[in-house]
Amino acid sequence: MPNLHALIRLARPHQYVKNVFILMPLFFAGKITQADGLILTVFGFFAFSLVASAVYIFNDLFDVEEDRLHPEKQRRPLAAGEVNPKAAFLLSLAFALTGLVWMFILSIPAGGILLTYVVMNLGYSWRLKQIPLVDVSIIALGFALRLYVGSFVADIPLSQWIVVTTFLLALFLALAKRRDDVVMMTKTGTSVRPASEGYNLEMLNSAITLLGACCIVAYLQYTTSIEVTERLGSDHVYATTGFVVLGLLRYLQITFVYEKSGSPTQVILTDRFTQVNLLCWMISFGALIYL
Repeated sequence: MPNLHALIRLARPHQYVKNVFILMPLFFAGKITQADGLILTVFGFFAFSLVASAVYIFNDLFDVEEDRLHPEKQRRPLAAGEVNPKAAFLLSLAFALTGLVWMFILSIPAGGILLTYVVMNLGYSWRLKQIPLVDVSIIALGFALRLYVGSFVADIPLSQWIVVTTFLLALFLALAKRRDDVVMMTKTGTSVRPASEGYNLEMLNSAITLLGACCIVAYLQYTTSIEVTERLGSDHVYATTGFVVLGLLRYLQITFVYEKSGSPTQVILTDRFTQVNLLCWMISFGALIYL
């Protein structure tokens, strides 16, 4: 029987930081302090997190042989033989059903979006992750779906520009992660994932730089749009763009200089510069909206 620590690692709770995007509609609408909406959104966060764990486990079941060839992923519970595949499948199924039922109780449209997320990721695990560009697009779309879940659960309309910004940012991070795979493939001569062969450093460097610029433009469009300035009652939200630019530049440094962009989650959880910059952005944005 697998130990509890192995099961927790299998579910990857540290990846739940990605699901904070579910709280973003509430935050951007200036309603994060309203108890009713916050409670519903937090419930939605945990429901989505359960399903996300199910997706990670299911994907690991598909990738177990490839993970054993990866210098870091070989330590994952399934690849290391710490968890039986049958037990992992049953745990994945339990998480998925619990999370979906929970989300449908909170909001039928949000439940439908979460079900779409599950189907999309099943396709990703089965075949789509092997298709270059399609693989990173699915990852980015998953972040946009998180925004819509938060929107429906809290009954808050979404700005089209924040959806565009989120999608572009997620695509930027996903391509930076693929660059890390290509660098590893260049050094070791072994491809860690089938889609890696459809990328090279020149293409990825150009795409990452382009998307970084597009993120900044989309964020500026969001902060200066009439819809947003009137709803928030402030014409100065654009001032927070400096933190966005600085955050993207830091990630470019991590990607191109230090070549450690293999896990965006680990960057957020360990890089002090990114953490301080993100905190400053949240404080400045929150001050403009709430004060």
